[in-house]
Amino acid sequence: MDLQAYSTFARHEWSALRFNTPLTLSEADLVALSGLNEVVSEQEVVEVSLPLSRLLNLHVRAARQLGAVKDEFLGRFVRSPPYVVAIAGSVAVGKSTFARVLQAILARWPDHPHVELVTTDGFLRPNAWLQENGLMQRKGFPESYDLRAMVEFLGRVKSGAPEAKAPVYSHQAYDIVPGQWQTVAQPDILIFEGLNVLQTKTDDGPVGRSPAVLVSDFFDFSLYLDADRTDIENWYIERFLLLQQGAFRKRSSFFHHYKDLPDSEARDVARQIWRNINLLNLTENILPTRERAHVVLRKRADHMIGEVRLRQI
Repeated sequence: MDLQAYSTFARHEWSALRFNTPLTLSEADLVALSGLNEVVSEQEVVEVSLPLSRLLNLHVRAARQLGAVKDEFLGRFVRSPPYVVAIAGSVAVGKSTFARVLQAILARWPDHPHVELVTTDGFLRPNAWLQENGLMQRKGFPESYDLRAMVEFLGRVKSGAPEAKAPVYSHQAYDIVPGQWQTVAQPDILIFEGLNVLQTKTDDGPVGRSPAVLVSDFFDFSLYLDADRTDIENWYIERFLLLQQGAFRKRSSFFHHYKDLPDSEARDVARQIWRNINLLNLTENILPTRERAHVVLRKRADHMIGEVRLRQI
């Protein structure tokens, strides 16, 4: 990274920026928010998530004050659009768990109680389309998403439309669920989480021509969840083995054929999938967008955030 663009905080330094922000999540909340192979600890919430929620709260308030300037200039009331926070990072780095925790904490601030979370999974092309276009092995890569639909969704959210609908994705079926939608109705904050949300690539328009609108144009603030590649690979294999003993056993699971693999073979399959698909996507597409994030949170091997980088320029 270009570290000159960031101020770097050790965990204890970042934790001190919490000030008097109260912990509003109960022990039961923390259990419910935990991921498959990632436990949400009170310590992590207090030392990392609460300072971050305070920073975001200040940004939301500042955005609303700027909106009031526009109101004064136009001589009429203009409703503040939803504040959009993007979360990017690799497969298996813990984005989903982190996003759920952040949503729960931000929703407990009285300034912005309505916080929605949408993942980019719903904007993946259906499997039939990916197979027809030879892209099943590049699922999760930028070209596997319906970028136009993603831009239209975020455009409706940011324009203050009464409702915006996002397609629903089933991780069990490993495909888009036909006819199902997640409806977002004018939230105070929208958290938009996904692998390639900070991408500048597009499949629209002539080659060599910059796109008119990028997904990231709709973001007010962006976070990147970072970790050592070896750690992420270990987490991916660990999650694969847990899924093999759980979700993969359901006949409706896309990965049902892996359910009875011996441990050593299951590890080999997981490692192969990681290195041939997910690691390739990380190095080619996801990691290069890291320096576009306002905040980079660096995880240790124990899943805990060890360092936070805050963009200054």
